[in-house]
Amino acid sequence: MKQIVAGLAFMLLPSAGVASPESYTFDPRHTFVHFGVDHNDFSTIWGRFDRSSGKFTIDRQAKTGTLEVVVETASVSTGDGVRGDRPRSRDEHLRSPDFFNSAEFPRMLYKASTVKFNGEVPVELQGQLTLLGVSRPVTLAVDRWKCAPHAVTKRMICGGNATGALKRSEYGMKWGIPATGDDVKILVTFEAIKD
Repeated sequence: MKQIVAGLAFMLLPSAGVASPESYTFDPRHTFVHFGVDHNDFSTIWGRFDRSSGKFTIDRQAKTGTLEVVVETASVSTGDGVRGDRPRSRDEHLRSPDFFNSAEFPRMLYKASTVKFNGEVPVELQGQLTLLGVSRPVTLAVDRWKCAPHAVTKRMICGGNATGALKRSEYGMKWGIPATGDDVKILVTFEAIKD
């Protein structure tokens, strides 16, 4: 009898004490990085990047995770992509060396390896953003999070929103300050499918 009890206890140990990391790949059709910048104290101009890719891992038991997101800078869009009678549209200007310099720096990268949890839910990511060849710390607050089987594919999917902020001048992007704001709001909306 003692051997049976000991065997059962041993079988239960992995589920209680061994971590179970999971890996997810972002769905590029449902993942976007948005940004907002003050314009002449009149309004906040919002834009987004239409192309990004990445993965994250999460271990709810161990309260750990990692994240890597690559954003294609030439995919920037603010709703002003037609020149008309101007020398360039706003989106063309944002791709120029004054801003994202997409020809020389076609990608920006965010990598996080520190994740804070509230129970089993991630609530904060601490990582490094590399933009224009400069890497600096950026913290993102996860203010929405849900995991469930996808309604059609039945595969597990996690999604939500994350917000943060940065000063663009700290990356060498100084054109137009202060009329065009230095403080940049970040909103990431994401969905990721379990590998």
